[in-house]
Amino acid sequence: MAVIVFDAASVVYPDQTVAVDRLSLTVPSGRITVFVGPSGCGKTTSLRLINKMILPSSGRVLIDGADIASIDAATLRRGIGYVIQQVGLFPHRSVVDNVATVPVLLGVGRRQARSAALALLERVGLDPALANRYPRQLSGGQQQRVGVARALAADPPILLMDEPFSAVDPVVRHQLQDDLLRLQADIGKTIVFVTHDIDEALRLGDEIAVMREGGHLAQLAGPAELLANPADDFVADFVGRDRGYRALGFVEGAPEIRPEATVDLGASAETARRIAAGAPWLLVLDAARRPLGWVRPERLDRAVTAGDLNRSGTLARVDGSLRALLDAALSSPSRRGVVVDAQGALVGSVSASGVLATIEAGERA
Repeated sequence: MAVIVFDAASVVYPDQTVAVDRLSLTVPSGRITVFVGPSGCGKTTSLRLINKMILPSSGRVLIDGADIASIDAATLRRGIGYVIQQVGLFPHRSVVDNVATVPVLLGVGRRQARSAALALLERVGLDPALANRYPRQLSGGQQQRVGVARALAADPPILLMDEPFSAVDPVVRHQLQDDLLRLQADIGKTIVFVTHDIDEALRLGDEIAVMREGGHLAQLAGPAELLANPADDFVADFVGRDRGYRALGFVEGAPEIRPEATVDLGASAETARRIAAGAPWLLVLDAARRPLGWVRPERLDRAVTAGDLNRSGTLARVDGSLRALLDAALSSPSRRGVVVDAQGALVGSVSASGVLATIEAGERA
C-alpha cells in the first residue's frame, strides 16, 4: 500500500493551456480515489502525473513522502499497475502469457509466472479455461478482466485505472464494477480511478475528486458527503438533480419487513387463488425459496408457469440500503418490495411508506 500526495501540482503546456492547476490532495493508502469530471478537466492528466507519463510544470507528486521526480521512471512504474480503456493486450500472446508478461520481465521464471497468472485470472473472475485463448477471442468484458489481472501480476501497491470500463455495455460494466469492489476488499490496493460517469464514481469511490475545466479541484469528498453537501453549483449540477434519492444508497435503515404470501412455481390456479385471498398479486418462489416474480391469481386458468410471471420488480438485500429497499417497493407491480437474504431466499416485503417512515425517523434523530 502507498499514500499519494499531490502538492500544488500543475501542468501547463507550451501554448499556455492549463491542464492541471495547482492540484493539492491526498490519495489515502488502501482506498479507491476516483477522479471525475467533464472532458478537459485534467483528470487523466492528473492520473498520468503519478507514473511520470507526464511531468508537472510546477509542484510535486509524492509517494510515501518521496518526490517521484527523484525516482527513476522504470523503477517507479514497477510498483504501479496501469489499466486503460482499450486494455492494450498483446494480440500475439495468449491470455495467460499476457498476464505473466511483467513478472517474466522482472526475472520470475516462466513456469512460476504462468502458474501465478492462472491463479490471478480466477481472482479477477475469468474462467481459467480461457487462459490459452488470444485477446481477439475474448469479449470486451473478458479483455478488461485480463487487463486488470496483468496490472496486478507483479503485486504493485498502486493501481491506476483510466476509464477502464467505459467501452463495454452497461450490464458488463456493472459486473466489472462488482468484480473490482470484490477484489479490492480482498487485496486493499491504493487505487486511482478515472471516469466521466458520476454514477460509477459514486459506486466505486471511497473518496471522489470532482474536477472542473482548467484542471481545478472543485470538491474532494466521500460519496455520501458529495451528494448531501455539494460545494457549489458546478458540483451540484454535475452530481445531478436526483441526488437526494441517490444519497439513500449510502444510508442503512431497518423498515418493517412483513411476511409475504407466496406460491410455488407449478402450483395450481386454485391453490394460488386460495393463498392470495383476494389480493391482486401473489409472489412466486422456486424450490429454494428464491423469488421468481409476481402473478395475478384471478387470471390463472392452469398451474403457475414461468410465462405467467411479472418480473419487473427489483430485489433488495435485507442488509441493503434504503435506496435499494425503496426501489424494490416502487418497481414492484404489487408495490411491495421483495427482500431477500445473502443467498437470495425470501425474507419478506417492505412498503414504500414504511421505507419513507424510516427515512423521516432518521432525519428527526
